[in-house]
Amino acid sequence: MELQPVERRSLSDAVFDQLSGEILAGSLAPGDALPSERRLCELLQVNRGAVREGLKRLRQAGLVQIQQGGSTRVLDYRDTGSFDLLAQLLFDAEGNPNLVVARSIVEMRGAIAPDMARLFAERATPDEVTTLEELVERLAASEELEERQLIALDLWGALAKGSRNIAYQLAFNTLRKTYEGIRGLLLHLLEEELNDVAGYRALARAAAAGEGKRAAQRAKALLAKGGAPLLELFARLEEDE
Repeated sequence: MELQPVERRSLSDAVFDQLSGEILAGSLAPGDALPSERRLCELLQVNRGAVREGLKRLRQAGLVQIQQGGSTRVLDYRDTGSFDLLAQLLFDAEGNPNLVVARSIVEMRGAIAPDMARLFAERATPDEVTTLEELVERLAASEELEERQLIALDLWGALAKGSRNIAYQLAFNTLRKTYEGIRGLLLHLLEEELNDVAGYRALARAAAAGEGKRAAQRAKALLAKGGAPLLELFARLEEDE
């Protein structure tokens, strides 16, 4: 474990960032004990309040267990971590994308989006349907692939909101935040999906008609156009590692 003195921006944030980075990178393994608060203060060159706040955030994230009057031990984040860790897991310390995490994001996108579309068709208000249709037409009118990508993100966000499923909404928010980190890298791999205006219109028509099953099918077919090449790429890259 290599800890460095932190810059005086937000001390507790810096403490959390360094320690969580060590845990997620595997430098601190499940079951390992963190140094004492006093030792952390010395290593990081911060006050005890910043250390305690940083440890509190680690506990809230499901990364450590703080024992009353005892040691603070690392947990296995796969068993105890929250969905918010996804963004941190996407890149390693050198800034390279984690292929397993990137693949997981694509797989989860393909799994929840069709059901979001189904629930939208069954639950959305007329105003939400209108918003969805307007987004499809904005996408159709755009001639820039990057702009279409951004509009498509708003479109899936509208489906999440109209689904009235808070778990899907929060999951989508996290996926979008994480996706932003690799959005540029994926742009051309998603070209067929983003250019499938007919597919987006078919999805919107099914949703507007309240046809949940058909909306889910349209969403699944649309996402497959982008998801398949992405998953194939990740598989090839993992083989080369």
